[in-house]
Amino acid sequence: MLQRLVVQSAWLPAADVELVVEVISPESEQRDKKMKPVKYAGAGIRHMRLVEQENDGGIAVSVYELDDVAAAYTRTQVARRTLTTPLPFPIELDLTTLAP
Repeated sequence: MLQRLVVQSAWLPAADVELVVEVISPESEQRDKKMKPVKYAGAGIRHMRLVEQENDGGIAVSVYELDDVAAAYTRTQVARRTLTTPLPFPIELDLTTLAP
């Protein structure tokens, strides 16, 4: 069950973060795809998603899980119409409802 989290500051301890989601824009693409994943993996955040708009206007979500041996993320799937994943919690999301 998801619970509402009220944060008094902009920072959370990495140990309290189960999932990080980055929405990619042209201005942030290099930072969000190259720099942030290294920092998140180094902090031990186990699950990461990258959300970006494709050339056809659709939404793609890349699902990454932390590889403890490599201390880096491994992409486990790229969802384009429906995102279905059991980790870190079960979710099924119709991505076609997110695109303009």
